[in-house]
Amino acid sequence: MSQDAFIEAYFGELTETFITLGLDAERSIHAVWSGTKAMLKNDGSVSNADRFWHEFSSFYGGLEGRLADIEEATDRFYINEFNRVQEVITPTDIPVKLISTLRSKGYTVVLATNPLFPPQAVASRLGWIGLTLADFDLHTDYQNARFCKPNLDYYRDIFTALKVEPEQCLMVGNTVLEDMCAAELGCGTYLVTDYLENPENSDYSMYNQGTLAEFAVWAEQLPQL
Repeated sequence: MSQDAFIEAYFGELTETFITLGLDAERSIHAVWSGTKAMLKNDGSVSNADRFWHEFSSFYGGLEGRLADIEEATDRFYINEFNRVQEVITPTDIPVKLISTLRSKGYTVVLATNPLFPPQAVASRLGWIGLTLADFDLHTDYQNARFCKPNLDYYRDIFTALKVEPEQCLMVGNTVLEDMCAAELGCGTYLVTDYLENPENSDYSMYNQGTLAEFAVWAEQLPQL
């Protein structure tokens, strides 16, 4: 999917939820962005969720006694209205086949998505491509993570949780800065060139790369564990 199209559709739907709650739409969206920036800078002392809602409340102001209800309402949003955003994605059956291939071969599969969303949102997005959280051995969301990409501590926490060394792993993603930075820890990398994200115009010639379809073919050649 196009990240820009996703953000536009996402905020369009989220705004309606804020209005229903009696919040100022524009002020709420600015508070979301402020909370997102706070998560990206999280120092690991609290979860990304705690960091987000503290910043959201501080930025918006005057939410004393209402924050729990707002958080509950947004959780419901990610289960329901958020699913309308799937209209911006281009359907493909590759992800389902790819994950099935990896799991059938005995590989541990992690959904290492930047943990800026609650688990309900992560589950909904997976549903758009025919997958569930149960298809992964581990996933990251803003409740169970305390760092964000490209902070290398985000990856260190995953390696620690899996009790593996970076050299035993392969990070697959379409964002040069946020995904390929795992190579700095010794992790293998594969850059997916479909909807490549490289706003910094960084050189990425040194990474293994190809389309998602090409990676799926590559995965089929992996040995059985």
